[in-house]
Amino acid sequence: MSFSEQDRKSGADMQLDLDRKSDAEMQKDLDIEPKLTAVSSSSDDAESHVDAGVHNIEVYAEQYSSPIHRFALFFSIFLVAYAYGLDGQVRYTYQSYATSSYAQHSLLSTVNCITTVIAAAGQICYARASDIFGRMTILVIGVIFYSMGTIIESQATNVSRFAAGSCFYQLGYTGIVLTLEVIAADFSNLNWRLLASFVPALPFIINTWISGNVTSAVNGNWKWGIGMWAFILPLSAIPLGCCLLHMRYLAKKNAGDRLLKEASLIGTLGWKKFIVEILFWRLDFIGLLMLCVTFGCILIPFTLAGGLQSEWQTAHIIVPEVIGWCLALPLFLLWEIKFSRHPLTPWALIKDRGIIFAIFIAFHINFCWYMQGDYMYTVLIVSVHESVKSATRITSLYSFVSVITGTILGMFITKIRRTKPFIVFGVVCWFIAFGLLVHYRGDNNSHSGIIGSLCLLGFGAGFFTYTTQASIQASAKSHSKMAVITALYLATYNIGSSVGAAVSGAIWTNILPKEISKRLNNETLAALAYSSPYSFIIDYTWGTPERDAVVLAYRYTQRILCIVGLCFCTTLLISALFLRNHKLVSSVSIDKEQTKVEEVSDITSKEKAPKKWYERLFE
Repeated sequence: MSFSEQDRKSGADMQLDLDRKSDAEMQKDLDIEPKLTAVSSSSDDAESHVDAGVHNIEVYAEQYSSPIHRFALFFSIFLVAYAYGLDGQVRYTYQSYATSSYAQHSLLSTVNCITTVIAAAGQICYARASDIFGRMTILVIGVIFYSMGTIIESQATNVSRFAAGSCFYQLGYTGIVLTLEVIAADFSNLNWRLLASFVPALPFIINTWISGNVTSAVNGNWKWGIGMWAFILPLSAIPLGCCLLHMRYLAKKNAGDRLLKEASLIGTLGWKKFIVEILFWRLDFIGLLMLCVTFGCILIPFTLAGGLQSEWQTAHIIVPEVIGWCLALPLFLLWEIKFSRHPLTPWALIKDRGIIFAIFIAFHINFCWYMQGDYMYTVLIVSVHESVKSATRITSLYSFVSVITGTILGMFITKIRRTKPFIVFGVVCWFIAFGLLVHYRGDNNSHSGIIGSLCLLGFGAGFFTYTTQASIQASAKSHSKMAVITALYLATYNIGSSVGAAVSGAIWTNILPKEISKRLNNETLAALAYSSPYSFIIDYTWGTPERDAVVLAYRYTQRILCIVGLCFCTTLLISALFLRNHKLVSSVSIDKEQTKVEEVSDITSKEKAPKKWYERLFE
């Protein structure tokens, strides 16, 4: 070996040693990828790793592949959903009584707006955390927040404390709902996804008829009606927790070398790196905070500015609006586009029309629903002369019919494997339902009309609400992106709730008090009828002139709310027409190779000319 060759070899060895040392030092400094992620050897996209929570749930699914295990898992999901579903229907009723007992019934929409803003931000945070730390961790956190918020609500002595409890409750509820939906998706193929997604919704079929009995049995004691769920819900979650622990035990026993660590990050990274890398960057804490500030400042004042005395020109209404539109919103967009390493809205995915228009639909679903449903219970009690049991059941008909319809549709889609035609049909049903609600909106002749309208509204919803969720999961194409996309869909769904609650609250608080005052000609009585309607109807029974005047005011206000919902059904239909019509394959997600094969086979088999833009809408 010549001197020059030996010199080159020694130089190469030295460089190799330096590279190894550099890699070792880098690994020592960061020490995050092996602990958090599993590297994919074949992926060619920007995301070359899978988080520990996603990787491990795939291993767990292999251990729970038998029909008995799957049945036990989904039955456990059903039990949790039954508890929070019945609680939700009962709480919806007693929330009205709580705000009325504070003589601030009109603030019902404000409470709803605050909680849905919290829920929107919580969805994405929970999804990312479940990918990193695992589904079990998020389930436990959700149950803790749920119980904490329930206790605070039940012991609240004013509307501010009740709203604070509602925020904690909503954080817990959001975490539990998202966890159940993600687990249902983790353990189901795409063609079975719609049916699996309806498992957490199946309790509505029973609860629609049970909830009225529960509210009647509690006999107006809203504190106990809400507080009892602080221990009922955790008890119902025990079977699901046992299933998750059992599948983890089987995975460690049979495939322990394939599992990644989920819960040892603080010890591995140290507190400083954990806070910076995970809480600050991965969960995008700044983005979540600015999202809450933006929507809170913009939407909540709409529910507060009206009432017996208009406050639109006061500082506490104008200042939050200015901060929201001129400061918080631009800063949020700037942070998400320029500075966030993991933005709340994954822009690369949102560019797909199958995702962006599904998100538009998610927004419209609850926005339109809140136009007719935010004060429907109050309208039924005060303006239609329904009993507590009857009103509770009628407001639950929407969920009852939609769950039955969607579950039956899910069975058909396992064979049909397409979603778009059903989504469009469901939206068309909403046009008819809202038209009927504009006509049937109050007095004792509206009983059958309102029931039929809400049944048709639920029938249409069964065709496109969860079906759109299955469609957007198919458009994500990757299991590692499924939880985030599902959370983004549900977060937009909650943002629709926030905007819907804000708009319905603004209409209610600005129109109803004026209409009541105009018809009663008694300011004291008008204030009582507006602020505490349930107390008013005790003194002024059905058929009295004062009650008739309030009924007319309610009819007029509810008509405007339903007309707004009907108008927005137009943009809902346009969004549905632009969705993709993916074939739902027999796997958890659609990968790129499968998609490319399908596209090539379609081209070679059909041998058609390039499609027009209007033809591509139905792909």
